[in-house]
Amino acid sequence: MIDAVATDSSSTSGNDKQRRTRRTRMTGAERRQQLLEIGRTLFAAKGFEGTSVEEIAAKAGVSKPVVYEHFGGKEGLYAVVVDREMRRLLDMVTSSLTAGHPRELCEQAAFALLDYIEEYTDGFRILVRDSPIPQSTGSFASLISDIATQVEDILGREFKSRGFDPKLAPLYAQALVGMVALTGQWWLDVRRPKKAEVAAHLVNLAWHGLDGLEQKPRLIGHRKA
Repeated sequence: MIDAVATDSSSTSGNDKQRRTRRTRMTGAERRQQLLEIGRTLFAAKGFEGTSVEEIAAKAGVSKPVVYEHFGGKEGLYAVVVDREMRRLLDMVTSSLTAGHPRELCEQAAFALLDYIEEYTDGFRILVRDSPIPQSTGSFASLISDIATQVEDILGREFKSRGFDPKLAPLYAQALVGMVALTGQWWLDVRRPKKAEVAAHLVNLAWHGLDGLEQKPRLIGHRKA
């Protein structure tokens, strides 16, 4: 009788384990997504060099070959994480530019970047690090340049209507977007003041700077070249 009970207990235990295995087994797509999320978290916290395939695999509860199977290694996983974040940020900024008034467009661009920093903090931390490997979508600097191109057309039209040289719009677009991006990096850590106030101050500087723009700016110091 005891042996029968033990056998039944062992059989039940084995069935439980099988059921748990079936419940936790993932499809290929689910496993890939899990590895991406784990990699994203680790890369944000430790950087590329500080993260190992062993740690990624351990967090996912799989063996190292599974990581290699999906991404070919740490470099492949990192590249996919970075590409996804760059596309996400560019899409957020591009889709935000819907207003007609140039000042509101500045507000929308500032909010889009700050929204991304707030909602996808890990992603932004990864993007602002120097990438150790080439990316198919470029670097953070090239991403900022892509965003500036969106602003460039808006500034060009505004410059032309105000009698300024529209050929200078790319320069001012880079300056404005760079200002917001660098402020965003600072705000990422301090989180003071609140997001709306940060956006208001950024637009205050940008808009009133543009509003008082000289058609032919001059240098007032002794250096002229």
